[in-house]
Amino acid sequence: AQPQIRKEGLKLFVQYKKTKEDDDEIKSLQPDKRLITPSEVYTVFKKMSDHDLHLLGLSDEYARPEWMILTVMPVPPPPVRPSIAVDGGAMRSEDDLTYKLGDIIKASANVRRCEQEGAPAHVITEFEQLLQVIYFYFC
Repeated sequence: AQPQIRKEGLKLFVQYKKTKEDDDEIKSLQPDKRLITPSEVYTVFKKMSDHDLHLLGLSDEYARPEWMILTVMPVPPPPVRPSIAVDGGAMRSEDDLTYKLGDIIKASANVRRCEQEGAPAHVITEFEQLLQVIYFYFC
C-alpha cells in the first residue's frame, strides 16, 4: 500500500497504514509516521529514470522533478534592492531585502559551523529550520 504524505507546518511526514496481514513484529518495528527530509526528496527525484518521467508526463530535458527543489538561492542584484532615503534624503539606508539576505547568510553560516564542529543532529536540525523560516520571510 502507498504511504500517505502529511504536511505539518514546514515539515513533511510519511504515514504508513498498518494492514491486517502485517505481523506484530513488523508493526512494532515500523513507525506510524516518519519525517521526510528535503535531501531525501531531492535524492528520490534525482534517481527517477527518464522512462518514469515520461510516464508522469514530464520532459527529461525541460522538467526534471529535482529542479523543483532550490539548492542555490537566487539573489537579486543591488539595483533591484536599492538603498532608501531616511530623514528626508539626508541619510541613506539599506532596504528590507538586503537585511533579510544578511540574516540568511548568518543563519546559513550557523548551520555550516554546527556541521563542521560535529554538533548533535537535533541542534543542526533546529538551525536548518530557522534558516528555512528566515528564507520564507525573504520570499
